[in-house]
Parts: sequence; C-alpha cells; structure tokens
Amino acid sequence: MTVRELVQKLDAKILAGEEGLERQIKSGYICDLLSWVMSHAQKGNVWITVQSHVNIVAVALLTEVACIIIPENIEVDTLTITKANEEGIPILSSALNSYELACKLKELI
Repeated sequence: MTVRELVQKLDAKILAGEEGLERQIKSGYICDLLSWVMSHAQKGNVWITVQSHVNIVAVALLTEVACIIIPENIEVDTLTITKANEEGIPILSSALNSYELACKLKELI
C-alpha cells in the first residue's frame, strides 16, 4: 500500500510532502520519544506521533519512515510543514487518536 492509498482509506489530510505519497508502507510505529524512534522505527513504517515540531522531519529522514501521522487534529508548526515539503516527507493529519489509527492500520496493512 502507498501513502496515497492510506490517505484515502483513513480520510486523512495531507499537510506536507505530497511528492512522497507513492512511498510504500510496510508497517506502523507509534512513539513520541524522538530518540527512541530514531533507534527503533524502520524504513517503510507509518509513524504516529503527537509531536509536531520540526525535529520530527529530521527523525523521519533518518529512519526512512513512509510518512508521519499526527493524530487528533493536532496543529502542526508552519516550520515543520515547510521543512517536510522541502524534504518530501509526507505529514498527514487525522481526527482519530493514536489507538484508533493503529487499529485501522492493522486492518489495512
């Protein structure tokens, strides 16, 4: 499944990184501690986090996640969106909470 297909199935909003929507998704990962994500997330993960500052883009680049999903319609910093667009990192927004997103991902992937 691609990030683009996931957006449609989750009815998520694309906040940034439209050029990365064809990335393939392999699995999911949920964590808000950036240092932990850096050492445990894997290439192709959908990363769910409540963090919304610019450092999430750097972590996404390092770990090669397919995309970042911000749950509960949490507002994302303008700087974060700008940097994600520059780097081609898809950031999605969802009204669902992290648990609900994880359950949906389990069904879809």
